[in-house]
Amino acid sequence: MAHSLISCELHDYIEVACMYSYQVRLILKDQSTVEGKAKDILTDAEKREFLLLETESGSQQVELISLDRLQVLTPGARFSEVVFSDTCEP
Repeated sequence: MAHSLISCELHDYIEVACMYSYQVRLILKDQSTVEGKAKDILTDAEKREFLLLETESGSQQVELISLDRLQVLTPGARFSEVVFSDTCEP
Protein backbone atom coordinates (compact mmCIF):
# COMPACT_ATOMS: atom_id res chain seq x y z
CA MET A 1 0.00 0.00 0.00
CA ALA A 2 1.41 3.39 -1.02
CA HIS A 3 1.50 6.14 1.57
CA SER A 4 1.77 9.85 0.87
CA LEU A 5 5.13 11.28 1.76
CA ILE A 6 6.19 14.79 2.57
CA SER A 7 8.44 16.50 0.03
CA CYS A 8 12.19 16.05 0.32
CA GLU A 9 12.63 19.77 1.04
CA LEU A 10 10.23 19.58 3.99
CA HIS A 11 11.88 16.37 5.18
CA ASP A 12 15.19 18.26 5.29
CA TYR A 13 13.74 20.80 7.75
CA ILE A 14 12.71 17.99 10.08
CA GLU A 15 16.19 16.46 9.85
CA VAL A 16 17.77 19.81 10.79
CA ALA A 17 15.35 20.17 13.73
CA CYS A 18 16.43 16.72 14.96
CA MET A 19 20.14 17.35 14.34
CA TYR A 20 20.04 20.48 16.52
CA SER A 21 17.45 19.12 19.00
CA TYR A 22 15.18 22.09 18.39
CA GLN A 23 12.26 22.70 20.71
CA VAL A 24 9.24 22.70 18.37
CA ARG A 25 5.50 23.18 18.31
CA LEU A 26 3.68 20.98 15.81
CA ILE A 27 0.28 22.03 14.52
CA LEU A 28 -1.42 18.98 13.06
CA LYS A 29 -3.94 18.88 10.24
CA ASP A 30 -6.73 18.42 12.82
CA GLN A 31 -5.44 21.70 14.43
CA SER A 32 -4.26 19.96 17.62
CA THR A 33 -0.78 20.89 18.84
CA VAL A 34 2.17 19.01 20.32
CA GLU A 35 5.31 20.58 21.80
CA GLY A 36 8.62 18.92 22.47
CA LYS A 37 12.26 18.50 21.50
CA ALA A 38 12.83 17.00 18.03
CA LYS A 39 14.87 13.83 18.49
CA ASP A 40 14.71 11.54 15.43
CA ILE A 41 12.77 10.37 12.38
CA LEU A 42 11.45 6.81 12.62
CA THR A 43 10.01 4.53 9.93
CA ASP A 44 7.63 1.65 10.70
CA ALA A 45 7.11 -1.64 8.84
CA GLU A 46 4.52 -0.01 6.55
CA LYS A 47 7.08 2.68 5.56
CA ARG A 48 5.21 5.43 7.47
CA GLU A 49 7.51 8.10 8.87
CA PHE A 50 7.25 9.63 12.33
CA LEU A 51 8.95 12.48 14.14
CA LEU A 52 10.07 11.37 17.59
CA LEU A 53 9.58 14.14 20.15
CA GLU A 54 10.68 14.28 23.75
CA THR A 55 7.76 15.96 25.53
CA GLU A 56 7.10 16.81 29.18
CA SER A 57 5.08 13.58 29.45
CA GLY A 58 7.67 11.38 27.68
CA SER A 59 8.45 10.35 24.12
CA GLN A 60 5.79 10.81 21.46
CA GLN A 61 5.70 9.86 17.79
CA VAL A 62 3.89 12.10 15.30
CA GLU A 63 3.30 10.83 11.76
CA LEU A 64 4.89 13.24 9.29
CA ILE A 65 1.91 13.29 6.94
CA SER A 66 -0.28 14.54 9.81
CA LEU A 67 1.77 17.77 10.08
CA ASP A 68 0.27 21.07 8.98
CA ARG A 69 2.90 23.39 10.42
CA LEU A 70 6.13 23.18 12.43
CA GLN A 71 7.16 26.18 14.55
CA VAL A 72 10.65 26.30 16.04
CA LEU A 73 10.70 27.62 19.61
CA THR A 74 14.49 27.45 20.06
CA PRO A 75 16.04 30.97 19.98
CA GLY A 76 18.53 31.55 17.15
CA ALA A 77 17.38 28.54 15.12
CA ARG A 78 18.19 28.29 11.41
CA PHE A 79 14.49 28.62 10.52
CA SER A 80 11.35 29.54 12.43
CA GLU A 81 8.39 27.91 10.69
CA VAL A 82 7.62 25.35 8.00
CA VAL A 83 4.24 24.81 6.34
CA PHE A 84 3.52 21.25 5.20
CA SER A 85 1.10 21.77 2.33
CA ASP A 86 3.39 19.86 -0.04
CA THR A 87 3.10 16.06 -0.41
CA CYS A 88 4.42 13.68 -3.04
CA GLU A 89 3.74 10.09 -3.94
CA PRO A 90 6.49 7.44 -3.71
